[in-house]
Amino acid sequence: MKTPRSTYRLQFNANFTFNNARSILDYLEKLGISDIYASPIFKARKGSTHGYDVVNNQELNPDIGTRVEFEHLMETVQAKGLGWLQDIVPNHMAIDSGNEFLMDILENGPASAAYNYFDIDWEHPYESLRGKLLLPILGDLYKECLEGGQIKLTYEREGFFFNYYEHRFPLKIETYANVLSHRIDRLKADLGNTHSGLIKLLGVLYIVKNLNSATESEERKGQVSFAKTMLWELCSADSTIAEFIDENLTEFNGKEGDPSSFSLLDALHSEQFFKLSYWKVATEELNYRRFFTVNDLISVRAEDEHVFVDFHALILSMANKGVFTGLRIDHIDGLYNPRKYLERLRNQIPDLYLIVEKILAHDEYLRGDWPVQGTTGYDFMNMVSQMMSQSGNEKRFEKLYKRFSGEYRDFNTLLLEKKRLIINRHMAGDIDNLALLIKKVSSTDRRGTDMTMHGLRSAIIELLAFFPVYRTYIHSGTLNREDIQILDETFFIVKKNNPAFIRELEFIEHYLYLRLDPSASEHTQQQWLNIIMRFQQFSGPLMAKGLEDTTLYDYNRLISLNEVGGYPDKFGVQRGAFHKFNQKRFHLTPHTLNATSTHDTKRGEDARMRIGVLSEIPNEWERMLKEFARINKNFKKKIKGELLPDGNDEIFLYQTLLGSWPFEQANFEQFIERIQAYTLKAAREAKVHTEWIKPDEEFENILRDFINSVLDRQLNKSFFDIFIPFQEKIAWYGVRNSLSQLILKCCSPGVPDLYQGTELWDLNLVDPDNRRPVDYDLRSSMLSDIAIMEEQDYCDFLTKSLSHPENGAVKLFLLHQLLKLRNSCPTLFECGSYAPLRIEGEHKNHLVAFSRHHNDQYLIAVVPRLLTNVYQQNSSLSNSDQVWSTTAVEVPASFPNHFKNVLTGKSVDVVGADSTVGELFKDFPGAVLFGCQ
Repeated sequence: MKTPRSTYRLQFNANFTFNNARSILDYLEKLGISDIYASPIFKARKGSTHGYDVVNNQELNPDIGTRVEFEHLMETVQAKGLGWLQDIVPNHMAIDSGNEFLMDILENGPASAAYNYFDIDWEHPYESLRGKLLLPILGDLYKECLEGGQIKLTYEREGFFFNYYEHRFPLKIETYANVLSHRIDRLKADLGNTHSGLIKLLGVLYIVKNLNSATESEERKGQVSFAKTMLWELCSADSTIAEFIDENLTEFNGKEGDPSSFSLLDALHSEQFFKLSYWKVATEELNYRRFFTVNDLISVRAEDEHVFVDFHALILSMANKGVFTGLRIDHIDGLYNPRKYLERLRNQIPDLYLIVEKILAHDEYLRGDWPVQGTTGYDFMNMVSQMMSQSGNEKRFEKLYKRFSGEYRDFNTLLLEKKRLIINRHMAGDIDNLALLIKKVSSTDRRGTDMTMHGLRSAIIELLAFFPVYRTYIHSGTLNREDIQILDETFFIVKKNNPAFIRELEFIEHYLYLRLDPSASEHTQQQWLNIIMRFQQFSGPLMAKGLEDTTLYDYNRLISLNEVGGYPDKFGVQRGAFHKFNQKRFHLTPHTLNATSTHDTKRGEDARMRIGVLSEIPNEWERMLKEFARINKNFKKKIKGELLPDGNDEIFLYQTLLGSWPFEQANFEQFIERIQAYTLKAAREAKVHTEWIKPDEEFENILRDFINSVLDRQLNKSFFDIFIPFQEKIAWYGVRNSLSQLILKCCSPGVPDLYQGTELWDLNLVDPDNRRPVDYDLRSSMLSDIAIMEEQDYCDFLTKSLSHPENGAVKLFLLHQLLKLRNSCPTLFECGSYAPLRIEGEHKNHLVAFSRHHNDQYLIAVVPRLLTNVYQQNSSLSNSDQVWSTTAVEVPASFPNHFKNVLTGKSVDVVGADSTVGELFKDFPGAVLFGCQ
């Protein structure tokens, strides 16, 4: 197995192709990266900016390059000894005309080999959905779209299609007869029975009317293909037949303003294997499982072995050929049986590096029976953010937030409200389907015969709303300790809060704990196991939407803690918690990723480190908030007695500005546009004043105008006069936090993961802001300058780059030095033990120190934190002796006495089993010592 020493995430799209990636490999190699970490590269919906809307896993995405270009890229990758960690998407595919599996189903129904490829309930209890796939893609009510002429019947070489803007869905083959037989008697009368074109048209009609639609067969495929080819050739050769079909299309497509003229098209639509509907219908009625609540991403039944083989054919081929050295599994919690899926995958690729995108709750660890190396590293990111926050100030921040926002906002209560909101507005159809499934099975159990749909549905909602983690992993006849603990906790609190549904809860509890009647048939037991698996598949999306995409935009006490995988109700942790976390990871998943920014994070890693500084200065922060609010009050507008934006919106905005404010103001207008786009997205996600499914234009205009006024230098000079000095202070401490974070990421157990471009300051916001083009020419040039400087005494460079950190050279330098160290002694970082080091002295709580040790190699890492009470702003490193004079790190007597500080190139003698921090930090605010004996 090739274990990465570091990974570098690349986001492929039409603006960053295989050729673009090839052009930066020299730079990444010089930087010290060992493995490319690629976003999905398989064929996605045309114009996709991210690649997760896959339409064909058997082809590369033509938007990002050809097969030959990919092969050239991989030749260069392998020639440089780099690895390739590939992100794959086994959960879902796009509802799109490019999805050949889905289009085949819509055309052939049960006769399609792919009929059970997707998670569709073809036997839905609602008659209108039975035997059809609901397609909630219309922008208005079906009637309005139909009679408005937005739904069109068209004919092309490939056959007949229903078109709705960019969507294109094939007709059920048998219903070709509806179109072709329309006005056929008139055509016969006009042409006579011996007309060759008419005879051929009748031949096509005969074929489509007599297809065997019950089963898939090669004979049927041949007949369908023959009929389509014959019809196209006929239309191409005989203008009379072509005109006949065009005229039929015109009649079917109706005439706007004449509702009755659309009856033919409406009747044709009713006979298809799909049902077009208004997109909002999916919130209440649905007969397929989506990716989260995204209507046009349909879930794949990856648990089916036939589907697994089809889906992974090219992926596994590339892995077995050595093209991929690792796989990243997207959204593992969405799978029916994650463990079985991973075991099946591992059996196919026994020596490949595997990681999963798994969001771990606070104090939750990856399941030990999963055959993977770890996760994508959100747990590490959030642990660092927590440790860089001052936990002792939680109560003051709580009061501050309450006073400024004007309301008491308990995180857990808010999360519960948001999860219920998501259920009612976005997942009601999913919940109904689960309740219907339980209702159907419960009828075979005398304890469940009196259970009503209302009672079952209410019980399910409460269980999902109170569920404390993304999901459990029950999959067979036994429960493990973790699942039992989660279920115990959930049922206890739900019963306590919902005594009215105690019977329904106890009934569901009986089965979720797998207390199945031994006398029940195997079929019944399998049905209940299926219910459990379904329940688990819905708890994850609800948590993701309720927490990540809603609560994290509405609970704004300290938004540096509001991250994917984060729990902002936890306000800072002590060093001991960080050490315990690292030790556990070392023992359980030593090769997991250490992430600090990803394509999904709410804000960039350095923006987060800036905002965390506020946790140290609650009194000053509250004073500044009051001043900001006083100055900007006149820019608000009163709507229905309420001044908008409200205090919660404001505190979010000011923290965002402090975190993302650019070092250089050359493109300030562009920055304003980015802030407007981000705050609008955040407001819609929060779902308080506006939301995606029902935008409030009045509020959104008020918000946009408010931001424009606040950030108008001439109009709002008084704001800039107090904001800029405060922001500069936050940024100064933020730089030091960021450097500490980078050292921790590269020296802690795990594999440091870099998101594209973050080798310089990452002040980006959530996507699409963090997917803007990266200037690799700039980075390459800076790295070349650093390489030249490294041949000299570079302490002068460190002093200057820290005094003027604007261009990010100090971060790039630090990263380069750390990656060089990792590459020079890989076993130390792969296998080296982890131990916290004791710190004594005045500022001991403002340091984190630990060691790594393997055979004769030793590493000591020491970083500062919570520095507002240690350093004065703009303090020089030259006075570090005074600041840290009474603080020392105790080094074990068994360690060597001589180390080299890889950040400064200087030798360090560890005398008397301690190391004075003042000496270590003389040239850089942090130290990484390497030694051998």
